[in-house]
Amino acid sequence: MDINKQVEIIKRGAVDLISEVELRKKLGENRPLKIKAGFDPTAPDLHLGHTVLLRKLRQFQDLGHEVYFLIGDLTGQIGDPTGRSEKRKQLTREEVLKNAESYKTQVSKILDTGSESLKIKFNSEWLSKIDIFGLLHLTTHSSVAQMLAREDFKKRYVSGEDISILEFMYPLIQGYDSVELKADIELGGTDQKFNLLMGRQMQKDYGQPQQIVITMPLLEGTDGIQKMSKSYGNYIGINESPKEMFGKIMSVSDELMLKYYELLTGENLDNIKNMHPKEAKVNLAKIIISQYHSKEAAEKEALEFQRVFSQKEIPQDMPEFKSDSQKTIVTILTESKLAASGNEARRLIKQGAITFDNQKIEKEDFVPKAGGILKAGSRRFLKIVL
Repeated sequence: MDINKQVEIIKRGAVDLISEVELRKKLGENRPLKIKAGFDPTAPDLHLGHTVLLRKLRQFQDLGHEVYFLIGDLTGQIGDPTGRSEKRKQLTREEVLKNAESYKTQVSKILDTGSESLKIKFNSEWLSKIDIFGLLHLTTHSSVAQMLAREDFKKRYVSGEDISILEFMYPLIQGYDSVELKADIELGGTDQKFNLLMGRQMQKDYGQPQQIVITMPLLEGTDGIQKMSKSYGNYIGINESPKEMFGKIMSVSDELMLKYYELLTGENLDNIKNMHPKEAKVNLAKIIISQYHSKEAAEKEALEFQRVFSQKEIPQDMPEFKSDSQKTIVTILTESKLAASGNEARRLIKQGAITFDNQKIEKEDFVPKAGGILKAGSRRFLKIVL
């Protein structure tokens, strides 16, 4: 494929490209480029936010380049401080490795795992071999002033929040990954720009050609505010059931729906804008469920949605929750995962979003009786059983 066409595909959906001139030069070398994207396995499941980068990696695969899916099994134990207002909880080696195995399985839904163009790497392969002198040498590639220029570090410093030296090491270690892989291009979200540029700087210091930096937009979660994250409870996991995925997608705003179309599908946005919002949202849910499950599962959930919400019926296969005569509505909402936390459960009650047997619940200490139907919002049902 000619360079202009490749550049057009590569730029599609991207926010930053540093730089296009360098990219064209590398593409002109007529060789498979090394494309790097790192994923720290801090949780067991990938969500739709991750797939923004994964879909771009697949495009590079289809263009004939080498994709390095880098699992940060060592950096995952440190915890990426990007965008954090406080220190992350550190994971054990066992937790990280368990999550990493789950990642390897899930990426097959997007990347061509049967192709030699896909290389799955763990950064402990080289980072675990660095001795104390090598670690100290890494610190010479940046300064405290440069680190404090980062917006998130700056805010924490000004507010008196702790910043560990370990967190300062994270961008340096991520940059060193690029040195080890001799990456031509590194992808990341817009919040990763500082870390990606550190890779360019590290490669220059080590006498290597500098990698191209490409940033992709962050995908907001179902709340439409925070970026999609399991820790925020606003994620849509690619391993979730079709029913869960359909319900969550139908809950997003019409504005966010268009962004999901742009970043998660190949649909023509002009055609989507001419559709009724509800029809467009159902169509989006069907497309995404077809990608990660099947067309049959997508059609089934669309029909169920029509039956339940348009005809005001109760779902045929709603989940059950085993309770006793003591559990309050807040406890049931949190334990059943209808609410991510007790605070969210109380917020839903205050908003009038919780009903039991079609009666709105207003008290947090309400105890649902066995046999009744609990409803959270407009789409989530739960049958209470002893």
